Amino acid sequence: MLKKVASVILAAAMACSMLAATAMADDNLLVYGIYKAGDQTWFIDEGAAAKEAVEALGGEFVFVDAKMSPEEYLKAIDNAVANKASGIVTCIPDQTLSQAAIDEAQGIPMVAADDALQDADGNKLAPWVGINAYVIGEANGEWLANYAIENDLVGKEGVGLLIMTMDTVSSCVPRAEGEYAKFTELCPEFGDDNIFYADYDGTTDKGNTAAAAVFTANPQITTWLVTGANEEGTIGACRALEVAGLDADACVVGLGAYMAKDEWNDKGADGTCMKAAAYFSSDSVGKGSVEVLMQVLNGEEPEMETAVDAIVVTPETYKEVMGAAAE
Repeated sequence: MLKKVASVILAAAMACSMLAATAMADDNLLVYGIYKAGDQTWFIDEGAAAKEAVEALGGEFVFVDAKMSPEEYLKAIDNAVANKASGIVTCIPDQTLSQAAIDEAQGIPMVAADDALQDADGNKLAPWVGINAYVIGEANGEWLANYAIENDLVGKEGVGLLIMTMDTVSSCVPRAEGEYAKFTELCPEFGDDNIFYADYDGTTDKGNTAAAAVFTANPQITTWLVTGANEEGTIGACRALEVAGLDADACVVGLGAYMAKDEWNDKGADGTCMKAAAYFSSDSVGKGSVEVLMQVLNGEEPEMETAVDAIVVTPETYKEVMGAAAE
């Protein structure tokens, strides 16, 4: 139901923007989508959704992979300026460069997707579209807590909770905070000594390395509960658990479901320690970022924050909830 309501709202908004944007499209609408990790599934899908939205308005969309490189990122903005782009939707690789990115754009309107363009105090420098981070973190924490309670894992010395973090990314910090807050609220007897953290950069490889280090350093933990800041990190943890021989008793909850669905499609429910994932739509963020950009281009003043909610899916529910996105 949540997905259907969000889809209806987004469709209505896009329909309105199509009418308002006719003049802009006639003037050769050109939108650059510059994403910090354009080879990751989330950004590929988000970029495809943004492209669809721009092309529906008669415009052209240019997808750019910044490869997690500040230099590549600023170069992409330079190219957008040189090609007289109408606007930019973007996920920046390093938020400390936010003001530099705004300056580099030389007045071209920008909309931040996923990770905000912000100053040192966290104030938004451009409109932002992304996930409702803390609430989504709470949803993961609640699911894991209920799993721990139902499986009699609370208060057991050999059970550990690993929260994978990205402490340098503002949109990711509330995810971990929500996960911790809701889990400990529902499982107050789960000792802090058995709660661990692993910080990584958002990639599967670094997530794997960070998680593996925690597992190796804590051999007293034989049953791991894991959640994290994005899907790639939790998939990395799944692979680390498998290598360590700890996957049979582990429970990993992803964040995005765009890789969890591959686990379930390829291996089935019993073939992976990925037991659930918070699903939120890259389609909603991609099209939503273009919708907000069109508001700016049409002289309107959009909300500075547009957040997308999520629903936790499992191998039993993901196909029904995710629809075509589950394929």
